[in-house]
Amino acid sequence: MFDQFTAETLARAQFAFTVSFHIIFPAFSIGLASYLAVLNGLWLRTRDDTYLTLFNYWKKIFAVAFGMGVVSGIVMSYQFGTNWSVFSDKTGPILGPLMAYEVLSAFFLEAGFLGIMLFGRERVGDGLHMFATAMVAFGTLMSATWILSVNSWMQTPVGYGINDLGQFVPEDWWQIVFNPSFPYRLVHMVLAAYLTTALVVGAVGGLHLLRDRGDTPARRMFSMAMWMLIVVAPIQIFAGDLHGLNTLEHQPAKVMAMEGHYDSHPDGAPLILFGIPNAEDKRVDYAVQIPKLSSLILKHDLNAPLDGLDTIPQADQPPVAIVFWSFRVMVALGFAMLGLGAWALWRRLRGRLYTDPWLYRAAIVMGPTGFIAVLAGWVTTEVGRQPFTVYGLLRTSDSLAPVAAPAVAASLIAFIIVYFFIFGAGTFYLLRMMNSPTGDLKPNLQDGPLRAAGTTPVAQTNPNALPGE
Repeated sequence: MFDQFTAETLARAQFAFTVSFHIIFPAFSIGLASYLAVLNGLWLRTRDDTYLTLFNYWKKIFAVAFGMGVVSGIVMSYQFGTNWSVFSDKTGPILGPLMAYEVLSAFFLEAGFLGIMLFGRERVGDGLHMFATAMVAFGTLMSATWILSVNSWMQTPVGYGINDLGQFVPEDWWQIVFNPSFPYRLVHMVLAAYLTTALVVGAVGGLHLLRDRGDTPARRMFSMAMWMLIVVAPIQIFAGDLHGLNTLEHQPAKVMAMEGHYDSHPDGAPLILFGIPNAEDKRVDYAVQIPKLSSLILKHDLNAPLDGLDTIPQADQPPVAIVFWSFRVMVALGFAMLGLGAWALWRRLRGRLYTDPWLYRAAIVMGPTGFIAVLAGWVTTEVGRQPFTVYGLLRTSDSLAPVAAPAVAASLIAFIIVYFFIFGAGTFYLLRMMNSPTGDLKPNLQDGPLRAAGTTPVAQTNPNALPGE
């Protein structure tokens, strides 16, 4: 089955497979940890038990997702030694300390306060519990910061020297950590995590509202998710544009592949919306394009010249088709998120946010699209960097460990089988938890008004409009 593949191809496939599973869990837990901190803070400020109900509901989901992320990350890291030992040797003096800082300053922070957040409210009091919840959220953001610093240095390496052994060694840690692409990647990824979480929360809220429009926690979570979409999606589109400009400056071949520009355009480049990249003939077949719009977006000038892949040596060009399509998937889903947020805002302004079942169905359909967009963005970034692991300095073919293709193929098959069983079961369990009741306020026929344990009665003269929403 794998006879026609080289050890390099199989090792790349294995890393892509494992990191694809891993990345979806941090993308979710980063946003969900911040959401839990917001819910807990709102409950402490208002003593509205709807926020406490939502906190208790989502913290269980967070605990499972966090655990799955830890397990998938540990498995992924072993490949640096088994399949990419030359890469580890060459870059270890720089990447090793950065990843150690992530573990010491971020992961330990998350893990150390996680138990208090999950089980400690009655034991440590509200103040310390809120602090622990905030530290878990801060720890997830710090983890993202360090990991993105590592990846960004591989994309835009600065602040290094090369010793007699051919290793990259640090000369300026400030330049290494805060390399040219790092701020753009950090903002883009954190916003993506918030959007991913908002879409999941909105989908779960929409699911429960389809069953019961009077489900108070479902209303609240749906409302908060839709606010997040309409606020963050435009910021993400703007941040993505800035990231693209930064990529054009430091990794022009990647942008050429994203845009499908095989040829240079001295008088303004078109924006190719769709088409089929033809690697053999160096063109995009059946292209649907808007003249000169790419130059306007990338250079802010309709007639600005843009170089194409014809200016890049063939051996240094990334695979165009994969980058071309993954980029379009990411962008299309970003605008779909903006559209969902705008739809929800329009219904909110008309007082119909809780009476539109088609909006709920759209939110459910859009639920997994944040993960898809994150994966598409990762593919664009990493495949667009090829054929290098450290851009322009260390080729992927020179980073491979001395392993045989059959050995890598055997471990890849094992990973595929184990991952689909273990993470398939974990994902199924997460979906079951999201499908479970929210703990909504239920009617008590003896008391009259809707009541939950420990709360004051809530009058509902209009089931479609709740106070504060």
